Amino acid sequence: MKTPYFVGLDVGGTTMKAGIVDDQGQPLASVTLPTEAHRGQEFGLERMCEAIRQAIASAGLNLKQISAIGVATPGTMDIPAGLILDPPNLKPWRNVPVRDHIHKVFKLPTAFQNDANAAAFGEFWAGAGRDVNSLVLFTLGTGVGCGIIIGDLVVQGQHSHGAEVGHMKIEISNPRQCGCGRWGCLEAYASATSVVNRANEALSPKGVKSKLRAYQNKEGGLTSRDIFDVAAEGDKLAEKIVEDTAFYLAVGATNMMHTIDPDMIVFGGGMMAAGDAFLERIRKHVKELAFPVPAEKTIICYAQLGNDAGFIGAAACGRQIFSRRN
Repeated sequence: MKTPYFVGLDVGGTTMKAGIVDDQGQPLASVTLPTEAHRGQEFGLERMCEAIRQAIASAGLNLKQISAIGVATPGTMDIPAGLILDPPNLKPWRNVPVRDHIHKVFKLPTAFQNDANAAAFGEFWAGAGRDVNSLVLFTLGTGVGCGIIIGDLVVQGQHSHGAEVGHMKIEISNPRQCGCGRWGCLEAYASATSVVNRANEALSPKGVKSKLRAYQNKEGGLTSRDIFDVAAEGDKLAEKIVEDTAFYLAVGATNMMHTIDPDMIVFGGGMMAAGDAFLERIRKHVKELAFPVPAEKTIICYAQLGNDAGFIGAAACGRQIFSRRN
């Protein structure tokens, strides 16, 4: 029997990354191409196919050696139908038949999944969660993405909108507005974007002293990395922003622990650069908020696969379809 290889494609608003993964979840090669969503969905579909072709070639393989393909995309979608519906980061795409197009071009079993779900599946299969049976992944960046894996099941929900944990409500009495337009979402408090917004708000009154003021005027403005760095130097205002962020993430983690009871909570994305000290802050708040048993037993850690998690997880979804048929 031939060694199975799988293609995973992770489509983002700026770039898309395709890679070849073996049956143990190890990547052989990958390529990154600009998405250029503004050029339209027909161009986008062909760009996806080109990324897949280039990934296969870069691994020194041919199409006959590929067993299945998995594609992960952002935005609202109909996963069973294989459609991207109305993705905010891929304008002007609407109702794009991703799975059927890829399947028609390559004539291989093709899986379709939400990008955060795929990243979670990647970490479960080949990353931080490879030795556990269930996990919840929070991806911390411009927003807060999430994926839930139980056994080999990706919890995508009845209508393809499961695991939208970034939009769970954590504040009702005086909520902040989220980028989704609604109020009180975890994302409005714990994303890298919200960390910067909260810091700028705290600096707005005259007379507030903080080293962060010097960073507001630099090119590109204040970043979440600046805030964590200045907090590490003992700046009181920055420390409060970081401590509050850890608390908000602990609220999100605790809600998942009380709902899903997973083996592991994993944090990924740009804020991982904050290091182990930030993770310890989250763990401390979880112990204060969660029931004693999940607080003691749930592993809380950082992701391991970095930017490869999406295409590895997409490939895992393709592998899952292939395994069920063989």
